[in-house]
This record gives sequence, C-alpha cells and structure tokens, in this order.
Amino acid sequence: MTSRELTGFLPLAESDPTQPFRRKASDWAWRLIFGAIGWPWLLRSLHGGSKADKRALMHALGLAPDSLPHLGSWKADTGFLRHIVMQIAQRRPAVAVELGAGASTLVAAKAMALHGGGHLISFDQHGGFVDATRQWVADNGLHVDIRHAPLDAQVEGWPGRWYNVSDLPERIDLIIIDGPPWSVHPLVRGAADSLFRRLSPGGVILLDDAARPGERLVARRWRKRWPDIDFRLMHDGTKGTLLGVKRAIGVPPAPSNDNRAAGRHALRAAGLAALIAVGWIARGALGEFPVAAQAADTRFIDAAVASHRTTLLRQTMRSQGENTVLDSAEISRSTGLRLPVLPLGWEVRDVQLYPTGGTSAVAVSLRTSRGEPVTLLTSRAETPAEGTPLVTKRENENIAYWEEGDQALALTGRVSAARALELAALLAKG
Repeated sequence: MTSRELTGFLPLAESDPTQPFRRKASDWAWRLIFGAIGWPWLLRSLHGGSKADKRALMHALGLAPDSLPHLGSWKADTGFLRHIVMQIAQRRPAVAVELGAGASTLVAAKAMALHGGGHLISFDQHGGFVDATRQWVADNGLHVDIRHAPLDAQVEGWPGRWYNVSDLPERIDLIIIDGPPWSVHPLVRGAADSLFRRLSPGGVILLDDAARPGERLVARRWRKRWPDIDFRLMHDGTKGTLLGVKRAIGVPPAPSNDNRAAGRHALRAAGLAALIAVGWIARGALGEFPVAAQAADTRFIDAAVASHRTTLLRQTMRSQGENTVLDSAEISRSTGLRLPVLPLGWEVRDVQLYPTGGTSAVAVSLRTSRGEPVTLLTSRAETPAEGTPLVTKRENENIAYWEEGDQALALTGRVSAARALELAALLAKG
C-alpha cells in the first residue's frame, strides 16, 4: 500500500475505527516479538530507493518524473516496482491481482498498458485510500479495477485478518502482494496463498518486504505447501522481493496441518523469536531459505551455455542485428544487475537480455585480448561458488562461475578449464 503523498513511519490504521476488531492474545505476542526483532528491517524500509532509480523507472514507463513523488516508509521501493515492470514486460499477463494498492497500482497499470493491455484488479482495506488511488491512476490516463476489501475475513491455517475479496477471476497470471501490513500479524501475508490455486501455469507471484523475518517464515511454508511453484528471494531493492513462478506441470499442494495453529502461536512465538535473534540477526546479512544448491547450479550453468551458443549463432545470421553498446549503468538501473569492469583489450560483440528462472539475465558476447570468443552471463541464482570462481564443463565448453553478492556470473567459451578460470579471475577482480 503506497500513496503519492508523504507518509509517516507507521502504516495507516488497520480497520474502520467504528468496527473494532478484537485481537487475540497470541497475535499481540507475535506483534511484540517481531516488532522487537524486526526494527532493522523497518528502519531500512525508510529508504525507498535512489532518485536516479526512480527517474529511470519513470522514464522506462513513459511517466512524468513527478508521477511517483514519495517512496519509502511502509511503501513499495523501486526494487519491488522494477520487478513488477519486468514481469509484466516478459509475461504480458492477461489478468493481474494486487493485494495492497498504491504506487504499485500505478506502475503495474502503466506497464500492462504498454505490454498487452491486461486487466488489473487491486484490493485495499482503506476505503478512502481506494478512492485516492483510483483518482491518482486516472490522473495519469489509466484505469484500474480498484476495490475496497475490509480486513474482516479469515483464511484457514493463517493468523490475522485477511481481505474480504469476492468475484475473483478463475485464472490469474500475476499476483502482487504488498499488504496487509505486518502490524496485523507478522505472518498475515501468508494467507495470499488462498489465491495460488488460481495461478496459471507460468504465472508469477511477487511478495514485497520479503527480507523481513515474518515473510521469510511465510516463504518457507509456501515452499512446502506449493511444490509446483519455484520461489526465490531477490535481494535487490531495500526490502527484498520473493519471486514465485508456477511450473507448467502442477503438483497438488501439501495439505495444511496447521488447523490448530492459533492455539499454538503464543507458545511458538518465543522459540521462533530466539531462533531468529540468534540465527538470523547474528549473521548480519540474511540469505534465502535454503534450496538445493546443485539444482540451482545446474539451471544457471545450462542458461550460461545456452546464452553462449545463442549469441554465437546470432552473429552468423544477417537478420539478427548485434548490439555492441554496453551501458552498465543503464543495465544496473533497469535490472538491478551489476556487471564487472572488462579487462583492457576485451571487445564487446553483443549485449542481450534473456529471461531465465523467472527473472532477467544479461548476456555479453566478448572477445578477449587473445581473440577468444566467450560469453559472460549475469543473473540472480544460487551456485556452490562464492567469490572464487569454480569451473565445470558442458560438451566442448568450459564454464567458470562465481558469485558477487546476490548475483551469479558465468564465463563460457571453448577454452581450457585453466584458461576459463584465469579469465574469470580477471573479471572477478574487476
């Protein structure tokens, strides 16, 4: 939920004051504990992204620079908004459903108008905010089906109150989750999985604030309940985005065994808080809940090899124009991916964006100072490597790969394993 007005640190009141909601003691316990341990994330959320990132986003959408005057606090940041634009541009959803209206509504509506003109339905619990957002969107020449959905519903197996939604489409291609606020309950956004059965094959889920402890617990449970949806935590932006992509061949979700969860919340809260405080906060920098590193590595390596072969093929085709302009700053603003500095004497032959794993990858076709054709692929993926490159082989190509922060890089070419590592080390130093 994000307005175009400057707002305070805390979210708006959760419900209509004339219809107070009696909160359970366990809900209060969760709020107090997660509030105590979650203050670093709340402080970080005050920063909504740089002015340059916001200008780049507005420029890409063809919106006026002042269309999105205020971000930060409990609002979406530019990282989350950029993911919305990227997914809409790549997948052209026919139907998108948004939970929590505001800046994301404006950005999603404009992106959908530019890429296929799908139907966007947005829900928010504040009637006045719904009216203001509807007018804000209209002021920018757009139309969205924005609906008032009070927080007076319950979803089995999840704590807190949920949106009272109705008349949902049977098939949804994109689900954007930016509400309700954590102050309802730290795990309240988990109830969004009541919509997941409607998600089309290849459909996408985007969850804002995914780096917070509560959302991490939600993500862990979603992974267990929805094995046909691949979830990844994207660390770009100030608050993290959880990206879920439904595979084409579905697997029924695991049955919920949490029907008595409400009675256990208070007892579990202290133990969970201790786990989070000792385990996560002590680490300083939080990683995603573990997934199979070898599987993630295989997907990334396969993508690296495919991008190398594709770029070489493109260079033999007269109908496929090459782009030799490497604008690292623009790529970083648009995708959040950072490219290394190229060594002296290296030549850029082609630069392309590729969809991979539900996000974007950048492939740069290069010639080294010795004239060796290699391809550098940069994406967000998990590999067994860290800062020091490792090497593997696929048929005739050797692939040296490593990680920098939340992204993985791979250098692919028909060179020896030792040479691949040598070249990768030059890039890793850059």
